[in-house]
Amino acid sequence: MQQLNKRWSVSQPIPDIVYHNLNDFHPIMRQILYNRGYETRESAEKYFRAISPPDSIPSNLLGIDEAVIRIRWAIHKKEPIAIYGDYDVDGVTATALLTEILQALGADVEGYIPNRFEEGYGLNNEALDDLHNQGKRLIITVDCGIRSPGEVEHAKNLGMDIIITDHHHPGDELPIASSIINPKQMGDTYPYKELAGVGLAYKLASAVVGQEVSLIENSLDLVALGTVADLAPLIGENRALVRSGLKHLREPHRQGLRSLIGVTRLTASRITARDIGYVLGPRLNAAGRLDTAYTALELLLARNVQLAAKLAQMLEIQNRERQMITRQVQEHAEQQVLASDPDAFLLFAVDPSYNVGVVGLAASRLTERYYRPSIVSHQGDEFTRGSCRSIPEFHITDALDQCADLLEHHGGHAAAAGFTIRNQRLPDLIEQLKLIAADQLSKQDLRPKVRADVELPLSDLKPEILDYLAWLEPTGKGNPQARFVSRNLSVTKHRKVGKDGSHLKLTVSDRKITYDAIAFRQGHWADNLPLRVDLLFNFEKNVYQNRENLQLNVVDLKPAGGVD
Repeated sequence: MQQLNKRWSVSQPIPDIVYHNLNDFHPIMRQILYNRGYETRESAEKYFRAISPPDSIPSNLLGIDEAVIRIRWAIHKKEPIAIYGDYDVDGVTATALLTEILQALGADVEGYIPNRFEEGYGLNNEALDDLHNQGKRLIITVDCGIRSPGEVEHAKNLGMDIIITDHHHPGDELPIASSIINPKQMGDTYPYKELAGVGLAYKLASAVVGQEVSLIENSLDLVALGTVADLAPLIGENRALVRSGLKHLREPHRQGLRSLIGVTRLTASRITARDIGYVLGPRLNAAGRLDTAYTALELLLARNVQLAAKLAQMLEIQNRERQMITRQVQEHAEQQVLASDPDAFLLFAVDPSYNVGVVGLAASRLTERYYRPSIVSHQGDEFTRGSCRSIPEFHITDALDQCADLLEHHGGHAAAAGFTIRNQRLPDLIEQLKLIAADQLSKQDLRPKVRADVELPLSDLKPEILDYLAWLEPTGKGNPQARFVSRNLSVTKHRKVGKDGSHLKLTVSDRKITYDAIAFRQGHWADNLPLRVDLLFNFEKNVYQNRENLQLNVVDLKPAGGVD
């Protein structure tokens, strides 16, 4: 199996009537707006303003009224509360948010995050036993719990109430909890279904504080962090929440985030959603991937300058270690896949040596490289724990649902999931998943498709366009950055960059204008780069050592005149 060429798809030109409807905007922006489904001035202005719709109020979430009553009762009676989270950024930010808000309301509350290596994902009976022994009487889950009916029943038998807030897809059996807040559950008419776990925690906190809105507004930085890091789509309500949260991140009031921003050498006033996804998020995630996520939780709640600085530095060191371990697991998993079944429609690698905290990242790399659903798993003495990543053509959680009789636990989204299985059942799972994948994917063109908004001469790409592109922010999943195609560009300079030479730096020209360009993970072109190329790219401002320059961030390149 070879790394696959990408299919280029340039959007169809805007119809004349829509072009006229959007005549208040720059011509390039008209095409970009049309590509995203905005065909009138009114709809475009609503998109640019990124305001939550009026019906996205917390009280429209099924189960939230009951949850608010129970939480206020616990606060009034000083009942000990635990916020039971997850060890990724979404779970940690949601835990920090609810813990902080309930503490401000006078609650006896603390966060609990399971250890990835000892407890695994989600609710577990041993943790619930410990929390009961500590005197906890109310458990509020964030980013987990929707697929834990047995554990919820165990908590009830201990005399504890459980409120579940979770954005994952429910299974066939819902837990019998005091309240379930999940817009994906049957009967919930909430208009927006794609809130992240921290978004739901924010909604619950907003409902609990009621009119005391000043208590909740400063939590939007956490909402932005968790939503972007969890790859929730940045459209609809998420777009509004993240845009507001970015304003708080650019003027950080949270000591821990000030320290983390300092360690990463980001400029706070320029932080974007991309910085969350590629810089801040991975460092907050590193704690839970290698050890315990409490380091990240402590950082988000820290108020002491010295403690915050120490914790931020710890996360920076852990992130470097995480990068090294991820490379090792990825390389070994890739060798295993290519040696065993290189033409499989689903890639599966398993080994006792794999660090369970990075198997998901390794699976992501395999999916990115070969455009196949990929599963990388750690095998212990009795159980195998796998992390899955997939492609748009294959819903990985649906596939796991078809194998539920083999699994101890599983859950996730269309593109990412996880599971636990007894070792003796693993061969049957691998066989069944590969059959499902072959059935669904064998007749499909399995090459990644990259979309571009506009094809234009490089000389038409004026610096002022960047001001218009800023209106699209925050960009990410569901609301991508604008992408352009320019053809038949001459390459005047190029070289490998990066510690391992995995990236390509080049300078291109159309004889009228010259731009620098960076092509991440495309250093392999350096030894055989054509003199003339077609580029598909993002147009951006690069800031390095307080110096700004315009550059093309290359998504893909082809020899000039090649087939799209």
